[in-house]
Amino acid sequence: MIFVNSMSDLFHADIPDEFVLKVFEIMLETPRHTYQILTKRPGRAARFFRRFPTLSGSDGLLPDHIWIGTSIEDQDAAHRARHLRSVPARVRFLSCEPLLGPLELSLEGIHWVIAGGESGPGHRPMHTDWVRALRDRCLELGVPFFFKQWGGATPKAGGRTLDQRTWDDFPVITTV
Repeated sequence: MIFVNSMSDLFHADIPDEFVLKVFEIMLETPRHTYQILTKRPGRAARFFRRFPTLSGSDGLLPDHIWIGTSIEDQDAAHRARHLRSVPARVRFLSCEPLLGPLELSLEGIHWVIAGGESGPGHRPMHTDWVRALRDRCLELGVPFFFKQWGGATPKAGGRTLDQRTWDDFPVITTV
C-alpha cells in the first residue's frame, strides 16, 4: 500500500520516478476520483511524462480525472506556467496562492486559475488590484477563476468575496 501526503510535492527531486509511476498507476485505476496534483516543479513533471508516455491516452493526454497544476505566487515564479504547458494534462491549473505580487503571465494552455492570500502568523498582505487583474485576465480569455480567500491570521479571517461576489468557477472537462 502506498501513502502519499497530500501536502507534499510529488515531483520533488527526492521522490524517485518509480514511486511517482506507482502513484499514477493507482490514479489510473481509480477514475471515480478527481486528482489535483500541485507541484512547484512542472519542468520535472513534463520530463516525467515524456519518459512514461503510456500514462497518457491515445490522444496523448492524461485522463480527465487527473489534473496537474503549479504554484505561482509572484512574477519570479511565473516561468512555471511555461513548463506546465508541456505537461499532457486535459486540465492544467495555476494556484496563485499566496499571491504575493502582481502577475504578468500568459494563460495560453491553462484551464483554471485559483488565487488566494496568505494566512497564519506573519501573513503578508495581498493587494486587491493583484487579484482583480488576474480575475479580469481570466474573464477576458474565458479561463475559469476560483478565488479561495483573502487570508489573514486564519484562512477565513478575510472572507472570500471579491467585488461583492464569490468566484467558484471550475474547468469544464471536454473528453474527446
